[in-house]
Amino acid sequence: MSMRPSRLLEPLFSNGVIGGLQRRLLVLLLATIALIAVISVAINYQAAGTAALQQDQRLQRLVPLLADSVVKAQIVGPRSSIAQLVVPDADDLIQQPGLSLLLAPSLLEFLQDSQGAATLGVLDAQGSLLLGERWLPTVLPTTDNAEFLSVVEGGVTYRLVAQRVQTDAGELVVMLADGTDPRQHWLRDVLTRVLLPNLLLFVVAAAAVIWGVARALQPLIDLKQVVESRAPGDLRPFDAGASPAEVRPLVDSLNRLLALVDAQTDAQRRFVADAAHQLRTPLAGLQAQVEAWAQGARSLGSGDLLTLRADQVLRLRAATRRTSQLANQLLALSRADTLAGDSHARQQVDLVELCETALDVHLDAATERGLDFGLEVQPARTLGHAWLLRELLMNLVDNAVKYTPAGGRVTLRCGHGTGPSAFTWIEVEDDGPGIPQPEHERVLQRFYRVPGTVGEGNGLGLAIADSIARVHQTRLEFAAGSSGRGLRIRVMLNAATH
Repeated sequence: MSMRPSRLLEPLFSNGVIGGLQRRLLVLLLATIALIAVISVAINYQAAGTAALQQDQRLQRLVPLLADSVVKAQIVGPRSSIAQLVVPDADDLIQQPGLSLLLAPSLLEFLQDSQGAATLGVLDAQGSLLLGERWLPTVLPTTDNAEFLSVVEGGVTYRLVAQRVQTDAGELVVMLADGTDPRQHWLRDVLTRVLLPNLLLFVVAAAAVIWGVARALQPLIDLKQVVESRAPGDLRPFDAGASPAEVRPLVDSLNRLLALVDAQTDAQRRFVADAAHQLRTPLAGLQAQVEAWAQGARSLGSGDLLTLRADQVLRLRAATRRTSQLANQLLALSRADTLAGDSHARQQVDLVELCETALDVHLDAATERGLDFGLEVQPARTLGHAWLLRELLMNLVDNAVKYTPAGGRVTLRCGHGTGPSAFTWIEVEDDGPGIPQPEHERVLQRFYRVPGTVGEGNGLGLAIADSIARVHQTRLEFAAGSSGRGLRIRVMLNAATH
C-alpha cells in the first residue's frame, strides 16, 4: 500500500480554500464595519435629536426676552443697528415706524453667534409683519403657548418658534428663527463622519486581508509544493524544524500520519511475504504427493485402481488440514485488522455460551489426546463482535489442546469482576510447557514460534487472539498455571450494562 503525500493536503491547499478564507474574512470584516456604521448612524441621529431639542428649548427661553425687548418708541437713526443684527442685507428688512427693539444681551449673543443664520420677527395681532425679514411666514398662534415649525429659505432650513405675547406696544406675535438646525446637517455629518471613513476603512482593510491571507498562507503553499514534489512511495517525515512555528503543528501531525501509513504499509508487506512463505510448505507437500500419484497413474490404464498407503493418505490429510487452517487464520487476521478501531456494530455477547461452544468444538481432540478438559463458568456478558471473540477463544483453546502433553489438563473459564469498574473475563489455563517470560511479547508476532516447540503450527494463533483483543481495547495477559507450571491466558473485557 502506498499513498501520495500530496493527496493528504490537496483539500487544504486548493485555491478554493485560500479564496474561501479571503471571502469569509472579507464578509466578516464588512459585517463588522456595517454594524459599526449602523451604530454610528444611530448615535449621530440620537445626538442630532438631542441637539435639536436643546435648540427648541433655547428658542423658547429667548421668546419672553424678545417680547420684553419690543418697545413703543421712535428708532434712532435710519434702519437702526438692528438691521445689521437681524439680516446682513438691510433691504430685506421690514421695520415699521414707532416700533423699536431694546435687545437683551442674551438675544444679541444668539444673533451674533449664528453669523447671519438666525433672525427675529414681530407681527401684529392680525398677522401683519411689523419687524423682520420678508420671508418670515404668517403664524398666528391661537393660544398663548409657543408653536414650532420648520421653514426653508434660500436652501437653509430654519427652526422657527412663534408665540402670542403682551408687550409694551400691545398684543403682538413674536418669532425667532435659527438656521443652524442640527437635523438639517445630520445627513451630511453621517456621510462625512460615518459612511466615508468606514468605506475608506473597508477598502484599506480588504486590501490588508487579501495581502495578509496570502502572506500568512505562504508557508502552507510552500509545504504543498514540497509535498507535491515527493514520489508516491516516499513516506519520509518532513523537516518540522525548517517550517515556521505556525505550520509546525501541521507538519508534526502529517509526520505522525505518514508514520502510521508507513507502518501499515510495512506490516502489509511483511504479512504478504510471511503468508506466502508459510503457504509454500504445505502447498509444496500437497504438490509432491499429487505428482507422485500422477506418475504412478501414468503406467495404469484408465480403468485401473491406484493403491495408496495409509501413511500417504494421512500425510495428505495433515497437509490439507494445515493449509485450510492457515487460510482460515489469515482470513481471521485480515478481518480483525479491518475492524481495528471500529466501535460500531457491537452486540451483547454471552461468554458462557461462547465457552460452551469452544468446549464442544475441541472436546473430541482433547479426548483423543487423553486431556482433562474442564469448564468453570459464571454468568458474564460483554459488548463486542461475537464472531471475533469466538475466533479469539478458539485459537487460545486450540493452542492449549495442541501443546499440552497427553494426560494433561486444560481448563476454560469465564466470569465477572467486582469493584467500582465493571468488567468480565475469559481465561484458558493448561499445564503444558508454557511460554518463558522473555517470549511473552514475541509470541504475539505473526508467524513466530518459540524455539524448540514441538508439533505443527503456523505461529498465528496468539497473533490473531491479540489482534482481536486490541479490537476490543484490551490485551492478552500471560501468567503461569495454578500449579506453577503451564500457561494461563486471560482476556479482560468491559461488562455489558443491562
